[in-house]
Formats: sequence, C-alpha cells, structure tokens
Amino acid sequence: MVPISYYLVLAAILFSLGIAAYLVKRNVITIFISIELMLNAVNLTFIAFAHQWNKLNGQIFVFFVMVVAAAEAAVGLAIIIALFRSRQTLNVDQVNLLKG
Repeated sequence: MVPISYYLVLAAILFSLGIAAYLVKRNVITIFISIELMLNAVNLTFIAFAHQWNKLNGQIFVFFVMVVAAAEAAVGLAIIIALFRSRQTLNVDQVNLLKG
C-alpha cells in the first residue's frame, strides 16, 4: 500500500504548478486549465484521506466537486468563446471589458 504522504506530496506539487501557471501565464485558456489542475489536486487530497480513513465522505465530496467543475468548465468555455469572438484575442493583458 502506498503511504498517504506520497499522495499528499503529489497533490501539493500539482496545486503548486496550478498556482504558478495561474500567476505567470496570460492566456485565458491556460489560466482556465490551471484552475482545473488545482481542483484536481484538491480532489486527489480528498480521495487520499477518504482511502486512509476508509470513509466515503471524501469520495462523495469529490463527486460534487467534479459536478461543479464540469458546470464551471461549460460556463467558462462559453465565456472564453464569447470573449474571443468579440475581442479576437485570449491574452488577458489585451482584453479590457470596460472599454466599449
């Protein structure tokens, strides 16, 4: 059996990569993917603790997080497509929604 610390270290690395990409990248799609990576790191943590304690609570919570992430992905991609159609760019530095 793999120790829980391995899963937690992997989740911390994934979450750190997601935060780094979120802070460094300027493309909306890359930022969107980094948010999804952070959500998956949190899901991995929930699953690791649920497996460690033999409880289903963590797995049920992961299911709800995945449902919310799917809804967020659908709405987020729709907003990204609308943004690209109106501004012809996905760079957050070049997009100013307050300017008409």
